[in-house]
Amino acid sequence: MADTQVREKTPVDFWFDPLCPWAWMTSRWMLEVEKVRDVEVRWHVMSLAVLNENKLDELPERYRELLGPKGWAPVRVVIAAQQKHGEEITGKLYTALGTRIHNEDKGATREVIAEALEEVGLPAELLAFADSDEYDQVLRDSHNDGIERVGQEVGTPVISVPGAEGDEVAFFGPVVTPTPRGEAAARLWDGTLLVASTPGFYEIKRTRTKGPSFE
Repeated sequence: MADTQVREKTPVDFWFDPLCPWAWMTSRWMLEVEKVRDVEVRWHVMSLAVLNENKLDELPERYRELLGPKGWAPVRVVIAAQQKHGEEITGKLYTALGTRIHNEDKGATREVIAEALEEVGLPAELLAFADSDEYDQVLRDSHNDGIERVGQEVGTPVISVPGAEGDEVAFFGPVVTPTPRGEAAARLWDGTLLVASTPGFYEIKRTRTKGPSFE
């Protein structure tokens, strides 16, 4: 008799800011991992503007500009869409935004946000939330939920997954380019979990010599 039992997929919580090219690279990798491992990504918003709001004076001018009103607009629209149309829209809207912002190098303009909303079938009226603080507390709560799992010294993305013993394994990254595909994506996933789940392990790092490659 055939085994008809359906294996339950492991939830992988992923926190992103649409502006971050490295989070975008990692998010595309996670979509590859979904194809080769029994995992299901759940998308959450975090904000580089929130993360850096108390240290803007320490940042270069180009980052201060990026993390001003321009930096708030995409995350505000995503969190408003999530609140009004359900969590399942979050990943779809992120893909529509990220493809334009990063792959097509259009930047996070209001026109880009409007195009992304239209692509995923959301009402154009959501663009008004780019300048609204109505859901800022929800945004901050989502941001804090992610960042508190890994500490304040990191950025986006943050990934959290249940460990083998039921405990949480959470980490920043991985930072990788180009996006690993197929079995390469699976190997990176397996290795990342192995390292991150080791008690007392904190960091592996080397200097980046390449920028994001949106292949």
